[in-house]
Amino acid sequence: MAELAKPNGIPRPLVKINQAFIVLSVVLTWLTGAHWILALPLAAGLSGLLFGYNPVIKLAGHFLRKERSSYLQEDYDQQQFNQSIAVFCLAGGWISYLDGWTLAASIFTAMVAIAATVALLGFCIGCFIHYQWKMYSYRRKQAASHK
Repeated sequence: MAELAKPNGIPRPLVKINQAFIVLSVVLTWLTGAHWILALPLAAGLSGLLFGYNPVIKLAGHFLRKERSSYLQEDYDQQQFNQSIAVFCLAGGWISYLDGWTLAASIFTAMVAIAATVALLGFCIGCFIHYQWKMYSYRRKQAASHK
């Protein structure tokens, strides 16, 4: 059960590979119309959230040239939050395609593709949302304690 142990962090190159896999999957879905392609990053993301084992990250880990700890580490909890947003959007897109709701599918897949692309370029939308939520929760607790 060592795979279920919560790591301290995830090497940044592995996070980037996962993001690129999401973008590539969405673009291939758009280009080919093969909606099953979305099931690949969806399944990998769900596996990572439910079991702590993302096969894309695990496979990419074999190609790291240095020790995992020598790379800049991304926060595990933050990445789980980001992955939950990606899984929600991928599931929404996939289910929408299956139901023939192409507009909803396009919106869901565009959101996840844009977020992953922007993250690859250096700005993490999920991190921004997570930070804003933490600040909102903190301010709400502070206000409640002063009543």
